[in-house]
Amino acid sequence: MSSAARRTALAIDALRHGWPVRIDGGAALLPAETGFGADSRARRMLISAARAVTLKLANQREAAVPEAPVLIRGAEPFDLALARALADPAQDLDYPMKGPFLAEQLDWHDAAVVAMELARLAGILPAFMVDPAPLGEVHDLASSDLAAWKETGSLVIATRARLPVAAAEDSEIVAFRSTDDLREHVALVIGEQRSDRAPLVRLHSECLTGDILGSLKCDCGPQLDAALRAMAEEAKTGGWGVLLYMRQEGRGIGLINKLRAYRLQDQGFDTVDANNRLGLPTEARDFPVAARMLDLLGVGAIRLMTNNPAKVDALRGAGVNVAERVPHQLPANPHNARYLATKRERTGHILK
Repeated sequence: MSSAARRTALAIDALRHGWPVRIDGGAALLPAETGFGADSRARRMLISAARAVTLKLANQREAAVPEAPVLIRGAEPFDLALARALADPAQDLDYPMKGPFLAEQLDWHDAAVVAMELARLAGILPAFMVDPAPLGEVHDLASSDLAAWKETGSLVIATRARLPVAAAEDSEIVAFRSTDDLREHVALVIGEQRSDRAPLVRLHSECLTGDILGSLKCDCGPQLDAALRAMAEEAKTGGWGVLLYMRQEGRGIGLINKLRAYRLQDQGFDTVDANNRLGLPTEARDFPVAARMLDLLGVGAIRLMTNNPAKVDALRGAGVNVAERVPHQLPANPHNARYLATKRERTGHILK
């Protein structure tokens, strides 16, 4: 692992533990969600652009770069309790907002953007107390370190084993490991791998609620099961299939933030607005990792099972030869009908 990638990995771990980070030698940033210290106080906070709009700071946006993080100051110093209430829009109905707040000039835009991305990778809310006092040991890194961490060349096959599954007894599971990332992705290869026939491939993002608990709020569990059955049928006729199971819960925002988005959906927001209200992207999956997995498996052209043309474009942009898009639509239920409608109307999924 390069020193830059190591610094980024340590920064992500620091944020998960509630420790402050400092980017490009600038202000110390204490994560609002995980930070600790009952006596911590800060004059300023760094929040997302979407959160600034919720806090009625849109008319002050001339103080910030459009769509960039926003630096705010309150009438009184922020303590951790207020910082957390400001960070989590799901608590807006429980904790009426205090104020007024003033958006200040942000002179460290690149570092602020990196801080927000580090928060997403750590699975925490994108909000920070700026230069809090008292302040413990700070982890330092550079803005450029994040790009080094995202390089996928270190991804390797860790192990593989035969794994009969309910849909197909002739299956092999392959586990991947990266020195720069704690998430361990896996692939399930169904049938006999062959070079003269493009496999049926499903890129499936981990969904604890749908895949394991049978949630009706999404279509993830049924899509996973249907994909395995389709690959098993493909194997019966001499073909084969590959399921890439990506440890990128909530399309890359993490389990806890996905559940926060669920809470916002209960308040009336759709999937896209819920993510954005949290200051998180609608799509944050790492498609180059999927491309690297396919490359390590020796997979050439693929037939991709998806209803999302953007996924096809993203994989092609990462160097994958997507020879065909195979529709993968399943019936709606009363609980996920709006979710599927949002996919169709706002994220371009091809659904009838």
